[in-house]
Amino acid sequence: MEILITKLFALDIGTRSVVGIVLEEQNDSFHIVDLISKEHKERSMIDGQIHNILSVASIIQEIKEELEQIHGPLKRVSVAAAGRSLKTAEGTVTVDISERTLISKEDINRLELLAVQNAQEKLLSAHQSQEDDHYYCVGYSVLYYKLHDEKIGSLIDQTGNTATVEVIATFLPRVVVESLLAALKRADLEMEALTLEPIAAIHVLVPPSMRRLNIALVDIGAGTSDIAIVSENTVTAYGMVPVAGDEMTEALSSHYLLDFPMAEQMKRQINDQDILKVQDILGFEQEIPAEEVIDVIKPSVKHLALSIANEIKRLNHNTSPQAVMIVGGGGLTPTLTKEVSTQLDLPENRVAIRSLDALSGVTLSDQIEASPALVTPIGIAIAAQRAPIHYISLSVNEQSIRLFELKELTVGDALLAARISARQLYGKPGLALTVKVNGQWRTIPGEHGSSTTILLNGTEAGTKDSIANQDNIELMFGKDGTDATATVRDLMDAPQSITYQLNGVSKTVIGEILLNGRPVTMDTKIADRDELTLHQTTRVKDIITSHSNFETDAYTIIWNGTPHRLKQRETVYIANGQVVSDAYQIQADDHIETRHPGALSLKEIAKDLEIVLEERADILFNEKPIVIKKQRTAVYVNEEPANLDYRVQPNDKVEFKVLSHSPIIFSDIFSFTDFTLPTQSTASYRLLRNGESIRFNDLIFGGDQLEIIFE
Repeated sequence: MEILITKLFALDIGTRSVVGIVLEEQNDSFHIVDLISKEHKERSMIDGQIHNILSVASIIQEIKEELEQIHGPLKRVSVAAAGRSLKTAEGTVTVDISERTLISKEDINRLELLAVQNAQEKLLSAHQSQEDDHYYCVGYSVLYYKLHDEKIGSLIDQTGNTATVEVIATFLPRVVVESLLAALKRADLEMEALTLEPIAAIHVLVPPSMRRLNIALVDIGAGTSDIAIVSENTVTAYGMVPVAGDEMTEALSSHYLLDFPMAEQMKRQINDQDILKVQDILGFEQEIPAEEVIDVIKPSVKHLALSIANEIKRLNHNTSPQAVMIVGGGGLTPTLTKEVSTQLDLPENRVAIRSLDALSGVTLSDQIEASPALVTPIGIAIAAQRAPIHYISLSVNEQSIRLFELKELTVGDALLAARISARQLYGKPGLALTVKVNGQWRTIPGEHGSSTTILLNGTEAGTKDSIANQDNIELMFGKDGTDATATVRDLMDAPQSITYQLNGVSKTVIGEILLNGRPVTMDTKIADRDELTLHQTTRVKDIITSHSNFETDAYTIIWNGTPHRLKQRETVYIANGQVVSDAYQIQADDHIETRHPGALSLKEIAKDLEIVLEERADILFNEKPIVIKKQRTAVYVNEEPANLDYRVQPNDKVEFKVLSHSPIIFSDIFSFTDFTLPTQSTASYRLLRNGESIRFNDLIFGGDQLEIIFE
């Protein structure tokens, strides 16, 4: 039987170095033939993205030429996009479901797609990207669903006011892929296949039978630690923390005054030597026990473990996974696995470093030393062979798009790439009406838009349906909903009528509806921001006033040249034989009687206005009672002098004019008595007030005793 041998060439382009590896595939097993690693001459890579294409291409060219001297021409290569270049963002969307139920899985899928687009918008905003910058969605995971802001297991068939979904989505910037292609092209290489570094490591470390478990894979490099979460047979989330092996190198450099390369060499010897020999920047040589070095880097190890554990929990719905696999050179840091297990509250045997010995069906040439740092580059070659990632082309509404096949692609991915907003998958809802009804604001929602129909190659499909190369997607956009309309009848009941007896006559009162203060009928149409009020008073005073021509008399009075308004005299109300207040609420079939006040006399008007008509003094004169009166105010009706007992009519003009304010004196008594002084008498006399002498022009007061005594 002929053995088919396939030669594979793969590159792992990292932050600090580039690893080139040549493999041979024989019947589903792989043999690592050769491996070369070269460090960048300058800082050409930052966070997984090539910042200096010429510099990176130069390193790739050197590795390619060295391998070609031994293994012949190399034209095609498999590469991986670094996990650290992946961008993770959380997206949230809340929709109003008060007028409809989320009745199907497709409704939920479209809601999730809208949340993914929200995450993409946040990513563009956070990185100040232009609208035409593109991010490939690698995958997303639902963090939770909410109904009325309360978490719920599923939204299907739920009813309420609002539904919310929050997702964590991972994106790969298009520029990362394009810069890889440019660097390879300068090194005269063609990309054979592309994968993601976390996917590469998972393919060789986690067999399909184990991918249903919840596992975290951590690739610890020099500058960053890449994280992938596996669950339910798929990679559910990717993440990165900007802390890795360099953290320990910098701690050693600072503590022992070492340059960075010497500190890096020292770090790599911790696990192999008991005594470490180094030379500091001053030229002094030191011999340091490995245990001491481990104590020096212990705070940095704890910081790295805490950063990794926190990111794992964030990506894994705030829970610890079942196990953690660590690869990469930074994973060899002493006590790291123990610290990670402590931070995740996992048993120590659930956090382990995975090296090449964990790879089944992989053998190494004798000159290659097994190391966790080789897991990712070997995984790149194997994953690119077993699960290569390609571009596919398809059309969305006659718009041609190309998708990077990072995962099983769906209609939703095509819509994202075509910039079809998930909100376009439903027609716009009609405008709502907002109306104030009896002081309370009410909202009448517009009609919901109809759902957009998605056709995949002419057949109706959903957003989660798989797509393939050359597929054709058509969207038959849903119709927009109509604006809300309403009449008074839709918002208020017709006012009720009340029939009662008023002074023996049957009466009926019907309330009225006011629209912005004006009476309207029940069929009047309502506009936005209108105000509706039901005006239906049953207060006895208000109702009887509206039915009766009687109005409590109120006259305009002129007093001393100034108009005055009289106080009204209230009507007496009797309901079913009992006197009631004017606030009494009339009930159906009540018998109401009214007693109205009569017309006012001038005397009563003067009393209401507190006008002094005359001044009076009751005295005793020569032991006889006498009443002395002086008029202070003159009264005229229709400009004619009037009697104080006259009862004023509504059209009368009444005027009070102030007269003299002269006081009452002794001589005034002669106007109210028939006493006269003798004209011929020669006898003298005295005037007495209360036994004391006074004169004719002295003041007298009520209660005084006055006398004239002749001598």
